[in-house]
Formats: sequence, C-alpha cells, structure tokens
Amino acid sequence: MNFLVLLLILALEKLCRWRVHLQRDGLFRRILGRLEHSARFKEQPAVQLLLVLGLPLALLGLLLWSLAPLAYGWLLLPLHVGLVLWSLGRSDPQHSLAPFRTRWQRGDTEAAYLEAQRDLGVQAEDAPGLLRQVQGFLLWQAYEGFFAVIFWYALAGPLPAVAYRLLALLGEHAAGAELRRYAVRLRHVLDWLPARLLALSLALAGNFVSANRVLWPRLLDFPASAAQLVADAGRAAGDTPAGEGGLETLDELWSLLQRAGLIWYSALALGILLL
Repeated sequence: MNFLVLLLILALEKLCRWRVHLQRDGLFRRILGRLEHSARFKEQPAVQLLLVLGLPLALLGLLLWSLAPLAYGWLLLPLHVGLVLWSLGRSDPQHSLAPFRTRWQRGDTEAAYLEAQRDLGVQAEDAPGLLRQVQGFLLWQAYEGFFAVIFWYALAGPLPAVAYRLLALLGEHAAGAELRRYAVRLRHVLDWLPARLLALSLALAGNFVSANRVLWPRLLDFPASAAQLVADAGRAAGDTPAGEGGLETLDELWSLLQRAGLIWYSALALGILLL
C-alpha cells in the first residue's frame, strides 16, 4: 500500500492543492506555546518534547492499529495519504522562488536581494554569493519538504514521516533554546541517512564523479550538516559552480531533483517487485 500512497501523493501534488488545506499548524503552535509557558513544564524541556512529540505519535499509532483490521486495511489508505501530505514541506520551492526570479531577470539586483531575504530567508554580500544561497535553498527545500518525508514513509510508514515534520516545526517555532536544541539534534539523526541517499541519487542523475567527490569524504561523518551536504552534492552533480551562471542553474537543479525523484520511485517499485 505504501507505493500506492506515494503515487497518489504525486498525483495530488500535480492536480490539486489539498496539501495547503491540510497543513494547518495553528493548533500545534498554540499547544506548544501553552506548554512552554506552563508553570508546571516551563523548566522541563524533555517533558515538553515528550508531550508535543511523543503523545501525538502515540495517539496516531493507536488509531492506525485500530483501523488496520477493518475492511482489509483499506481504511488506512486515506489516513496514510492525509498524514503524508501533512508531513510534506510547508512551502513550494518553485513558488517561493518566483518573486526572486522576476527581479533577477529584470536586472533589479537590489530588489532581488530584498526578495531573497524576505521570502527565502537568505542573504549575501554579492550577486554570486546570493545565487549560491538561493541554489542551496532550492536543494534543501526539495530535500526536507519531500525526499526526507518520502524516505521515512517508504521505510517505516506514516509515523516517522509525521515525527520528522513535528521536529522541523519544533526547531522552527519553539521559543525555548533547550527544547529547540533537542528537536534539532533529533532531526539531525533523521536526516543522516536520507540526505546521503539523496546525494547519491543526485550523483546518479547528474555528474557522478563530481558529486562523489563531495559525498565520499562526508559519507560516515555524522556531525556533517545535511543541508550543506545536499547543497554541495546538488551543485556538483549539476555541474553548477557555486555562485556562477544565472537563473538557468536553478532550472538545471530542479530538473536534477526531478530525475533523482524518479530514481527513488523506481528503486521503491523494484524493491516491491523483488520482495
């Protein structure tokens, strides 16, 4: 059923905007805020993490377990689709890049800087540095918004995918430094394997030799930043020197990511046939 869910996810992403309606984080942020300001849990970030991460996963696990025997498990299909859609990234990289691309194409460099800082959260001192940051943004958003979620769902079902998104939201919205640090560390653990698999698939889809030079020294380097690895491997696989070229480099990287996605889906389909 997992492969069918992933095919449905692709179809829904292409044909409609259901994800926008499902990805409502207001309730999560309100609960997080109340926990962090609660006199009882204010100084207990580990307990806060357990409540905001462990409790939802436990309830979802109970729901999935209770629905599994019913209707030969087909009742799980819409629930799996909904959970994976909710777990995907909160932004569309191509849509987020549109204002920046428009300004850059017009030659309005100053406005492009402002758009990149406002919409993408990146900034640089010069044009090559800005383009480098935007390339990294595109690669990272594609990874954390799609590839990481798909990997964990394909490997172990919806709960790890939901856990990944909850940790990402905690790292972004938690007010407490200790709670945020816990979330970032746990997410780093979840990023270790899929980031390297994406780097490898980017190498297979692009310039293998150049990307392999980036991947190999950091293959077993656990502290290495997943975001930096994905960005460096993507630029190397796409023969995109850091900060050089123009908007065509973004199109090349997006095409490379699409080919990497095809590799992932093909590998999953082959694994299902063989197993």
